[in-house]
Amino acid sequence: MKKTLSLLLSGVLAVGLLSGCGGGTASQPSAAPSDAGDAQTETSASQEGTTIRVGASPAPHAEILEVVKDLLAEQGITLEITEFDDYILPNQAVEDGSLDANYFQHITYLNNFNVEYGTNLVSAAEVHYEPFGIYAGKTASLDALQDGAQIAVPNDTTNEGRALLLLQDQGLITLSEDCGLEATKDDIVDNPHNYDIVELEAKLLPTTLQDVDIAVINGNYAIDAGLSVSDALAIEAADSAAAEAYVNVLAVKEGNENSPAIQALAQALCSDEVKAFIDETYDGAVVAVF
Repeated sequence: MKKTLSLLLSGVLAVGLLSGCGGGTASQPSAAPSDAGDAQTETSASQEGTTIRVGASPAPHAEILEVVKDLLAEQGITLEITEFDDYILPNQAVEDGSLDANYFQHITYLNNFNVEYGTNLVSAAEVHYEPFGIYAGKTASLDALQDGAQIAVPNDTTNEGRALLLLQDQGLITLSEDCGLEATKDDIVDNPHNYDIVELEAKLLPTTLQDVDIAVINGNYAIDAGLSVSDALAIEAADSAAAEAYVNVLAVKEGNENSPAIQALAQALCSDEVKAFIDETYDGAVVAVF
């Protein structure tokens, strides 16, 4: 499965580099400058009265979508936002058509979900990146970690690998050279201080932080729990492989990525107004990629 996932990831990243904020396989011909205003007016008019149903994690995704909601309202489009606190239901809802799109996950998780659950979801836009952080629990610093200290990490395949890579970057463990982005604790080849790697559901990490020495927490769950990236003991480097592999995307069912409604949503998500909101609100915990 790792080989399959790696091939999927490589393909998607290559597409992402070519398509930018349009994301996925979406193709948007550029209008001549003199026609740009007319083209946008025509698109807005054709979508007036449309309702788009989107699932999202409470923070930062649903918060960002509130900005988008106002932008779409100016075009006569209604955005309905449904909040989820897990990573499975919003994808199933897009697959079965009860939602038009979701915005909560990174591209690597999306690809892995398709393989595991047999879904057909694609990226319609690449929007932002959330640096993973290591947060203090019972131990206040990395230097103070004792032998056998408990380190909590997410238990889903893609996020656990990401967390372990961050621990490796901090010199706490060493992973096998061929494990890639889908590493698990079984791929640890050197653990000189016998740290106890505790695998937990991602959403539970902030609530169990006081019970472990440190935890590696997903950006959205850290934000939702009131944790600040400035308080993290370590975060992923902006130029790390994770920064490219874990861009958060607008996900839709394959075949819908070029629909006028989804394109209007994608353009609003990748707007100057949204970028300004992200920069002003999250203080580096969320980084726009458009």
